[in-house]
Amino acid sequence: MSLTSSSELSRSHRRRAELAANLAQVRSRIDAACAAAARDASGVTLIAVTKTWPASDVALLCGLGVTDFGENRDAEAAPKAAACADLPITWHFVGQLQTNKARSVARYADVVHSVDRAHLAQALGAAARAAGRELTCLVQVSLDGDPARGGVRPAGVPAIAGAVAAEPGLLLGGVMAVAPLGMAPADAFAPLRACSAAVRAVVAGATIVSAGMSADLEPAIDAGATHVRIGTALLGARRPHVM
Repeated sequence: MSLTSSSELSRSHRRRAELAANLAQVRSRIDAACAAAARDASGVTLIAVTKTWPASDVALLCGLGVTDFGENRDAEAAPKAAACADLPITWHFVGQLQTNKARSVARYADVVHSVDRAHLAQALGAAARAAGRELTCLVQVSLDGDPARGGVRPAGVPAIAGAVAAEPGLLLGGVMAVAPLGMAPADAFAPLRACSAAVRAVVAGATIVSAGMSADLEPAIDAGATHVRIGTALLGARRPHVM
């Protein structure tokens, strides 16, 4: 074995150990939050958000048992998904999405968390049909009305849910939200139960509640989150670029 390959192998082993330790801590937090909320931890899916981290980290986490991965920029997600095409994982697109990126995202994403406009649902439906795929779509809920974050206010959730459900190629999966900065997460997530009920009134099986990140997964689980999107606590502080 060359010195270079030996060094690379050593780095890979160190990174795997780091990720394994972080994963154990995150899973412990999920278990504790579920216990406090009198919920079964098997009802909460961990999504590893690998923004700015390389495909090699996806492979390492997959080897540690993580099956769900999230990205929020198509320019990074598309090549990363292609590099990991042979891995048994589910890709979640969790960022704001412009309609002109719908065709690209529909080629690799299994779940799109950020549907907040009827015309985006229509673009994703057309793209899914063109790709011969089915996409699960979540209605992104705005918890503070800030248009910069994306999302639809709770009163508009049923209309977007209906737009998704009307599109062949799309499956209505549930709701997604991000707790606004400066707002107590418990208060921010409070409307999600009603929003989830509104979506389930459109499609009874649309039970996903995607909420909670590294800093606020506990209140999200208390509010009924079924999926938590974890980046920093699992992979470390964001890198300036992907290698």
